[in-house]
Amino acid sequence: MQLETGKSTQGVVGSFKTIVKEEGFGRLYRGLLPPLLMEAPKRATKFAANDFWGKRFMTLTGEKKMTQNLAIATGCAAGATESFVVVPFELVKIKLQDKSSTFAGPMDVVRQVVRKEGLLGLYAGMEATMWRHLWWNGGYFGCIFQVRSLLPKPETNKARLLNDLTAGTVGGLVGTAINTPFDVVKSRIQGSSNVPGVVPKYNWTYPALVTIFREEGPAALYKGFVPKVLRLAPGGGVLLLVVEFTLNVFRQALGPPYI
Repeated sequence: MQLETGKSTQGVVGSFKTIVKEEGFGRLYRGLLPPLLMEAPKRATKFAANDFWGKRFMTLTGEKKMTQNLAIATGCAAGATESFVVVPFELVKIKLQDKSSTFAGPMDVVRQVVRKEGLLGLYAGMEATMWRHLWWNGGYFGCIFQVRSLLPKPETNKARLLNDLTAGTVGGLVGTAINTPFDVVKSRIQGSSNVPGVVPKYNWTYPALVTIFREEGPAALYKGFVPKVLRLAPGGGVLLLVVEFTLNVFRQALGPPYI
């Protein structure tokens, strides 16, 4: 949906029907391998970077506890850090999912991109990917801090995990609402082919946002929002739940001074 230019003529269900009718059911899973391979290093980097930048920002500002502003800044910094890990995987995924794609598979994308553009070609769309992850993580971690502060203080592990699920789901929803326009731009940039001597229509993030808004209207910046939010809102809740549960298990197993 995000690679489609012009006014969208069909929604999520219509897109599913068209893909299955024209390209077969298997096409729905094209480009699945890169996200699967990316998931573990991406999530590990996200939370490790958030912890790292959180400590650094508290030291720089002299704060003893995390604040709302620091939570947002920390999330943004973690997102920018995370983007360096995900760009090559995202590039391969977008190339495979393009309707006009003729690539045989993920490794064929890598070989052709490296042969034509060098190793740095795998980092096409780096700037747009950075903005996408910066704003999503800023919204995600900022909302987690705010929602946790508004919820009743948990008295049991079950209540604490329920709070984490709620905070993570709200964070995923808000993060997706903020970053979807940047995701649309990233998909357009990574889906385009470099032609020698020709300046790409979609090149830098913020000028591309203006171009899409002017030519296709504001709704075009939210193409693919529904499937994204259906995946990332509950996914954000489950992600936080799993991370906090795992950390709690390690704390209990290791004991002081790790608790």
